[in-house]
Amino acid sequence: MRNILIFIIATLILISLPFFTGAYFLHVLMTILIYMTLALSWDIMLRTGQLSFGIAGFFGVGAYASIITFSNFGFSPILSIFFAAGLVALIAAVLGFAVLKLREIYFAITTLALTMVFSVIIRNIPKLTGGASGKVLSNVIFNGDSTKIYWLILSIALITIIISEVFTKTRIQFAINSIRNDEIIAKSSGINIFKYLIFVFIITSALQGATGAIYAQQYGFVSPETTFSLDFLLLPMAMALVGGIYSTWGAVIGAIILGFASEYLKLIMPYGHLIIYGVMIVLIILFLPNGIYGTIIDKMYARKAEAKSKT
Repeated sequence: MRNILIFIIATLILISLPFFTGAYFLHVLMTILIYMTLALSWDIMLRTGQLSFGIAGFFGVGAYASIITFSNFGFSPILSIFFAAGLVALIAAVLGFAVLKLREIYFAITTLALTMVFSVIIRNIPKLTGGASGKVLSNVIFNGDSTKIYWLILSIALITIIISEVFTKTRIQFAINSIRNDEIIAKSSGINIFKYLIFVFIITSALQGATGAIYAQQYGFVSPETTFSLDFLLLPMAMALVGGIYSTWGAVIGAIILGFASEYLKLIMPYGHLIIYGVMIVLIILFLPNGIYGTIIDKMYARKAEAKSKT
């Protein structure tokens, strides 16, 4: 109950931020929320034991689906975002029957290859997608009103957090944890492994597609180079690892810390910030293998155990 109350208060504060902050800070927050959503959706899939490298691919497909349905077929921007999420979910469901039979590095490489395949397909249907040049919208969503765009991005981030928490608090958590730990034992316990894997794969892919659609509507532009960029794969993964994997708040904390750190380093070191940023990520991963949130939780449990042993 206390956690729900904290979440509601934090949500209300985040909703009211546009009334107290400037356009620059709001832009930074929107960027952090976009990457936070991708980081958390990636972590949800990772909890099944499957390392997916398909974030940028589903993000890009969602972005293109939204732009094309809006500019070519007259969908409203909001409807195009829902359509993009549904289309990506459908693609994930179809592909899932093949790729989810693979495990470990084979699954990771296949999902990485999907991003390249999507990009090549997009390039080769220029009449629909604009080819290598991409597509530009005449206007962005909400006529560029940054407050409304921020609320839209905040919505997808909150939905992702709620889904992650639902997964954590329900029997889904026990199922995917047991699949990650030992599939044979999970199967012998009556868990339908494929059902849970494809369910999580569809949900996380749809979230990534919706995030890509919102991102495309925010900037009114897509191109194979930028929309399928590996930045949308590597940065979310780094955020989840730095914050701590297998938890909702690890990815959230990692996104906030790395998001603000990246922005600050850009200001003080415009031409060398990526080096410092990279070193910082490596050091945190080396010295805090469970991430920042995971380390804090471990220490809290250790103190509780120590206190209990003394009584």
